[in-house]
Amino acid sequence: MLGAFRSALATPDLRRKILFTLGIMALYRLGSHVPSPGVNFANVQQCVSQQDQSGGIYGLISLFSGGALLQLSVFSLGILPYITASIIIQLLTVVIPRFEQLKKEGQSGQNKLTQYTRYLTVALAILQSTGIVALAVRGQLFQGCAVQPIPNQDVFTLAVIVITMTAGTAMIMWFGELITERGIGNGMSILMFTSIAARIPTEGQNILSNSGGLVFAVICVLGLLIIGFVIFLEQAQRRIPVQYAKRMIGRRMYGGTSTYLPLKVNQAGVIPVIFASSLLYLPQLIISLTQGSAVDGSWQQFVQTYIVDPSSYGHIALYFALIIFFTYFYVAITFNPDERADEMRKFGGFIPGIRPGRPTAEYLSFVLNRITLPGSLYLGLIAVLPSFFLSITGPGGQNNNFPFGGTAVLIMVGVGLDTIKQIESQLMQRNYEGFLR
Repeated sequence: MLGAFRSALATPDLRRKILFTLGIMALYRLGSHVPSPGVNFANVQQCVSQQDQSGGIYGLISLFSGGALLQLSVFSLGILPYITASIIIQLLTVVIPRFEQLKKEGQSGQNKLTQYTRYLTVALAILQSTGIVALAVRGQLFQGCAVQPIPNQDVFTLAVIVITMTAGTAMIMWFGELITERGIGNGMSILMFTSIAARIPTEGQNILSNSGGLVFAVICVLGLLIIGFVIFLEQAQRRIPVQYAKRMIGRRMYGGTSTYLPLKVNQAGVIPVIFASSLLYLPQLIISLTQGSAVDGSWQQFVQTYIVDPSSYGHIALYFALIIFFTYFYVAITFNPDERADEMRKFGGFIPGIRPGRPTAEYLSFVLNRITLPGSLYLGLIAVLPSFFLSITGPGGQNNNFPFGGTAVLIMVGVGLDTIKQIESQLMQRNYEGFLR
């Protein structure tokens, strides 16, 4: 890996792309610390110092924004509105025939779906920024803070803050597209990696100051083991052999080659973890909205103790079960065995020992179901790791964002592997010697 980076920096074209990507990442982090107009920076810092940034209703947004949410900065929403919009559009391609047709039209259809994703991202950014500002005004974003982060709470000031956050989300989308076109790797994934990696030093410092050097060293060792385990399973795949028959087209012979169809163990990626995390925030949101009402508070206490509390066994079991469910659900809607079998049959491909058509689709479905189970168990195990480390990573179990578990490590490892593969593929294109030396 280090050799690939050294060779990439020695290549002028790749060096420019890497430096361009690093520059966009620096601008992204700079915008995460620039306060929105109308926000008192000193008051916000005073409130942030009293808060646990890893929890709360908008804990997932805070994770994907690199802690910029509680700063009420220009990039407070981070990349999460785009992720949510992309997932919604991807799910709608299965439900809406028009979207499914666009998906099959190639690059032109993909451009249209990307345009719809941008529109939906802006709409979600308006809703989320409005909710964040409303929570900040009511004192629920910074609970227990004596000062007001937004001193002037007239309609014009609040509208300017909402517009600024929405524009920041649009700029983040532009940053991601710039990285994809002129830099290295997928732009949105690189920005997600930047946001999550920016939180690790702060969380490491909190663990060191709260639990001591021995616990910090043990967690670092466990983190390295977890990262190695994630890398191993992220690259694990079941390769189904595919044979293409020879075909005569015009005067040329095509086909007759052997290849394979790779089915990853973690076919769903990190999407099931995001779905399950978002769903688990709903009980906490309901409790926050019903506090102070005339409704009996016994059920609120029960939900807070056995479902919302990340250290409770009920929360861990529910989180684990939701991840397994969403893994099967997402794989079922994104991988269609019937379509794959039909594509193979059209191009003269077949699996040795399996007849083309319906038997091939049933075989692919059988193999996919078999490898999805260990993939879902692996995702659930990695996701619930923060809950098991609550007692050693923070006093009183308040730090529920163990830096080497859950969504963070899955995204960081996945983005890192994809970026390294792209660098190596571009190096191979530039340095391939072939048969002539």
